[in-house]
Amino acid sequence: MRDERRGEMMKLGAFFHPTGNHVAAWLHPESQIDAGTNFQHYAEITRTAERGKFDLMFVADAVAVREGKLSALSRWPQYMAYFDPLTLLPALAAVTSHIGLVATATTSYNEPYHIARKFASLDHISGGRAGWNVVTSSNVAEAYNFGREQHYEHDERYDRAVEFVEVVRGLWDSWEDDAFVRDRMSGRYFDPTKLHTLNHKGPHFSVRGPLNVARPPQGHPVLFQAGSSEVGREAAARFAEGVFTPQHNLADAQAFYRDLKSRMAKYGRLSGSLKVMPGLNAIVGHTRQEAIEKHRYLQSKIHPDVGLELLSNQLGGFDLAGYDVDGPLPEIPERYGALSGQTSMRHILRWAREEGLSIREIYQRFAGARGQRTLVGSALDIADDMETWFRGYGVDGFLMHPSHLPGGLNDFVELVIPELQSRGLFRSQYEGATLRDRMGLERPKNRYLS
Repeated sequence: MRDERRGEMMKLGAFFHPTGNHVAAWLHPESQIDAGTNFQHYAEITRTAERGKFDLMFVADAVAVREGKLSALSRWPQYMAYFDPLTLLPALAAVTSHIGLVATATTSYNEPYHIARKFASLDHISGGRAGWNVVTSSNVAEAYNFGREQHYEHDERYDRAVEFVEVVRGLWDSWEDDAFVRDRMSGRYFDPTKLHTLNHKGPHFSVRGPLNVARPPQGHPVLFQAGSSEVGREAAARFAEGVFTPQHNLADAQAFYRDLKSRMAKYGRLSGSLKVMPGLNAIVGHTRQEAIEKHRYLQSKIHPDVGLELLSNQLGGFDLAGYDVDGPLPEIPERYGALSGQTSMRHILRWAREEGLSIREIYQRFAGARGQRTLVGSALDIADDMETWFRGYGVDGFLMHPSHLPGGLNDFVELVIPELQSRGLFRSQYEGATLRDRMGLERPKNRYLS
């Protein structure tokens, strides 16, 4: 039965790292080895997710190749050469009909007008299926590509991001929904009273507007956010409609869920207007033992150089070379925290201090799921766990991270989706016309209308 306490079913997104989520995914014989620059691969997996009735597919982005030791990076090719998402997603819109199309775009090295125009265009091309994952850049290599020697400070990045989003949302309201009359008889193409100029002047941006794209079909494309720090949570409570977050146990997920939703009222928002969707790396087999063997195979392919490089990246660049990989994680000086993904670093330090994991055990745990939670088991095992988290108010849904592509996604769609559907936890048919409709989000009113 549907959970009547929520009045809705769980939301599901599919996160497409090019060859898959696992750092050794490209070594799996069933993965698409040239995935990053193979459009047919992306078309295939997006259509597979649509066949599984996923709410959305999601691709991440950075505006630089990864920095690090080339000896390790040469064994870890993901995100070294891959499509620009806002070139890829319009092409995927043409070969799909229902699934949401969501991409990361950084507020650190873009301008609001560019982002407003690109995502409005994607929303029109896709018929109302666009979503923007709002991020602030943390990879210092990105700064070097845009005339800077260092990033904005952490809190400043978020202040800038909040203003950036406000400008973008204002630009999306430049035209009223019925502004374009396109009347040959009168000779009038648009109603000039329904065009609005933003005239924004703030601490970080000065943008006049209006936008040279009609108001998007969704009013505003759906806004996602992934920061879990204090300022990240506050930004999410202010504007996010979907939150991607790493959560590793139900109690912590429930606390995060309550905290985030409780912050929304001061911004005049209802808790249901934000969907919390933690990452989940589900490795599924016809039996639990089959799933265990699948996971063991991928873990066996992690090269130590790659594991150490990945861990070093998450620890703000702290070099682990020379330390015994089967020994304990050394003390990490506080200054590295400012250079790391703070949530991931917190998890790593907890695994080391509270669970006593060795360096090798930590990088195996982290590399297998990129810091997200891993579930290994049969379809019943996976569905049981997902149901517990959903009914326990730890999540509104999940962002699935297939371990390797296309195989890991095929397994989930063929085995887990039918089990979720049989329990009334997930849709059997798409409802509504837009991503907003499917996620249970209201279409925003134009700010210029009373």
